Amino acid sequence: MDVEHEDSVYKPAIHFQGVSFEAGNTKILEDITGSFPAEQITVLVGPSGAGKTTLLKMCNGLVSPTSGQILLEGQEIDKLSPIELRRQAGMVLQNSPMIAGSVYDNLALPLRLQGKTLSKERALDILDQVGLEQTYLERDSRNLSGGQQQKVSIARTLLNESKILLMDEITSALDPSSLNEVEDLIWRLYKERGITVVWITHNLEQAKRMGQYAWIMVDGKLVEAGEISVLEHSDIPSVDRFLKGDFS
Repeated sequence: MDVEHEDSVYKPAIHFQGVSFEAGNTKILEDITGSFPAEQITVLVGPSGAGKTTLLKMCNGLVSPTSGQILLEGQEIDKLSPIELRRQAGMVLQNSPMIAGSVYDNLALPLRLQGKTLSKERALDILDQVGLEQTYLERDSRNLSGGQQQKVSIARTLLNESKILLMDEITSALDPSSLNEVEDLIWRLYKERGITVVWITHNLEQAKRMGQYAWIMVDGKLVEAGEISVLEHSDIPSVDRFLKGDFS
């Protein structure tokens, strides 16, 4: 199955087929069908409470759908082990948790949970990839800036060699300089590695700047998807209000 829009055809990295999710008697997601294209940056936007974070968490098994099916590169997600699933689809959150200890301790955590050891050479290499100097390896994680913590969190995710990077508002609390650094890092990783990125952001200018493809969600539904130009205007009233900033 390919994702088609106008003159472009993409292979899907993650495909949703009739996915819904309920918590108690509350519908969080309703009949989501669509794909995040492979080797593209898809921005996931919409008002607060649209279900974006819940949808993203489903992509690496943190939340399971009430109904419907999710395929990751053609494989049913519920048939993959949690370790394998999270190796393929790594997640970076808005407030990236840091364990007490050094940067090395934080980088080594996911491998340690797999019974593996992170070599100093590999740790230094991954720091270099995210633009942090070697001296950061032994720094106390509590003394890092917000931007530095996000870089460590991204590095930690990349150690799993994930083909898919899931990001939830990772720059919303950063100063402009740190925001630019993280955007530059994600763009470089996307270009050099050809990874698939799915990025939740409330910053429409960032979405237009960074994305090639966009999903727009309102009230738990996917209301529009396509090339990034869909963020310029819409004939759908709820989407048009969102794009004009009439509600957050």
